[in-house]
Amino acid sequence: MCGLCGVFGVSEHWTDGPDASRAEAQHRVAVGNDVLAIFGLRLAEWSGRYTLTGPTGGSVVVDHFGSLWPAAERLAGRPCDPLDPNVIAAAEKRSGLR
Repeated sequence: MCGLCGVFGVSEHWTDGPDASRAEAQHRVAVGNDVLAIFGLRLAEWSGRYTLTGPTGGSVVVDHFGSLWPAAERLAGRPCDPLDPNVIAAAEKRSGLR
């Protein structure tokens, strides 16, 4: 995923724009969990931020999806590429899209 937002100090992520609704945030969490479960991780939305929990119970608060994947890699202890075709196929299978 692109890390330029972090490099430039952008505090808001494009997914959290002014028109983002609560339902959209819940949908992002559900889809995120379809992917994150593959790595043994779980995401929850909390007061406009996200709590990411690892397989050993450790957790971290992330402000937006731009900072989610680096945090996921730290908690999982391995690379977490949500754009990997195998990960996408597994997430689709998990969510029942196929």
